[in-house]
Amino acid sequence: MSSQQALLVVFPLHLVLLFKQDLTHLHKLMYNEYFGLREAPFSIAPDPRYLFMSEQHREALAHLVYGFSSDGGFVLLTGEVGTGKTTVCRCLLEQIPDNTSIAFILNPKLTVQELLATICDEFGINHPPDNTSIKVFVDLINAYLLEAHTKGRKAILLIDEAQNLSTDVLEQLRLLTNLETNQRKLLQIILIGQPELRDKLSDPGLRQLSQRIIARYHLVALSKRDISAYISHRLSVAGVSDQLFPAAVINKLYRLTGGVPRLINVVCDRALLGTYAMNKNLVSTSTLTKAAHEVFGESRPAGLRLRRNAAVWIISSLIIAVGAVVTATYYQKGKQEPSAHEPISNKQATVYEAVKPDIIETIRGRKLNWPADQPADKSSEMAFRELFKLWGLVYQPADTVSSCTQAERSGLKCYKSLGTLPRLRNLNRPAVLKFSDDGGTVYYAVLTALSHDSARLRLGTDVINVPLKDVEASWLGEYTLLWRPPPVFTEIIRPGMQGPAVQWLETQLSLFDGTPNVPKENPEYDNDLVDRVRKFQLAKGLIPDGIVGTQTMIHLGPADGDKPTLDHMQKDG
Repeated sequence: MSSQQALLVVFPLHLVLLFKQDLTHLHKLMYNEYFGLREAPFSIAPDPRYLFMSEQHREALAHLVYGFSSDGGFVLLTGEVGTGKTTVCRCLLEQIPDNTSIAFILNPKLTVQELLATICDEFGINHPPDNTSIKVFVDLINAYLLEAHTKGRKAILLIDEAQNLSTDVLEQLRLLTNLETNQRKLLQIILIGQPELRDKLSDPGLRQLSQRIIARYHLVALSKRDISAYISHRLSVAGVSDQLFPAAVINKLYRLTGGVPRLINVVCDRALLGTYAMNKNLVSTSTLTKAAHEVFGESRPAGLRLRRNAAVWIISSLIIAVGAVVTATYYQKGKQEPSAHEPISNKQATVYEAVKPDIIETIRGRKLNWPADQPADKSSEMAFRELFKLWGLVYQPADTVSSCTQAERSGLKCYKSLGTLPRLRNLNRPAVLKFSDDGGTVYYAVLTALSHDSARLRLGTDVINVPLKDVEASWLGEYTLLWRPPPVFTEIIRPGMQGPAVQWLETQLSLFDGTPNVPKENPEYDNDLVDRVRKFQLAKGLIPDGIVGTQTMIHLGPADGDKPTLDHMQKDG
């Protein structure tokens, strides 16, 4: 009798199956230790620490921030199941100021009366327990909102899985936003849901609600190039800097999951478990495929593989259980495991700070107004004239030639995006910002300097220094800046590319990391260069994906003196 058969006699199959869930948990404890992880990196819980900010997630968060800092109405975030909607939302909630009251509804399959009662409960509004009158609920909510306004508090209603809201409930929500002052609505509603929510809101019967949506964004699955950075990010937060998933495995993962983060998490978790069970250091494509079969329930040939590996699985589970007890005893005696609430290590903190989103602290400030003695309809022209002047250029207003076209003719590039002040501080370039004042007038101004608590703006011919919260109260989140591209410009420099763009990349990196720059006839963007780029991106607060796009190129730009920067003008001013 083999040793495996002997163990099966000692530990009956039904007993092992009875404790299958506990053994799986012990498996995970052990694979964390095996790979040097301080916690499970691929949990599907919406932990904001693990939020991977792809460009689209940054834009989604910026839309939520903009909507939150505006003066009321609806904000809409939609996306397929598992694309990160709830995690983005929770990241937003962690940043809101203390003077904000939030009603958070997770199960919106409610009648109008049930919804109103739930809103009252979430805001802490007392109401008769047997009340069924919509008017009584609405009057109580309105009274609460008015009182909150007088105390300088903001009220937010956040509804997840909002695609389940009925038409009657959506209409009632619209009516709740009717209460307003001359400056703003007293209730702001954030709707988060699946794509069906967009379809529902396009119904003609809900056009009044749709017209009140002041910011909307739709999340899609991750692209293939994002998945590698996504996995690296989650492993880094969990305490491992090594890439446990080779490039070939990443390609397979994309095909298996379609880039949906939740599916990526489940498959990667199962793949790490399988890799650990086989005593391997890296996940293989075959292990990943088996993990996906288990996750998605795909059939196997006559179940032979399951029967063949059943004994091995049982034995390994029992060994793991014993090992887990020994390991737990070891930790209790001398190697205290950090809890989920303890701060992460300096190394992990560096990685986390580098990839966490730049989020406005939305402390309400005073609205900035365009100078009354200057024409607001000329604000864009005046702003770009000043921006060009900072770069030593002359701006020529023209209906047929855009400002970005003029910049390109002078050897510069435009970068337009939606973002936050921390993002602009990181890019460190003066920028044209789009504002809206108390009267709803839209105008443009130039951000010329930025410190930790104030900004210098040029509004027309006026130059003012204002607190950051005042900028945030009026800024619509849009910005345009200029930057100088490499001599041999390409939109993106990717691993595997060759030629002058890669030579430029090596030259600029050498100024940062001190690596000797040896000119090559046909340099290649190889793995060593990818590692150098990732270190550079981490140091500059960028996503360490190893792909050189616009933001990375801006940071790699020429030395000081060839470009205007926000910090230099702050010092000079």
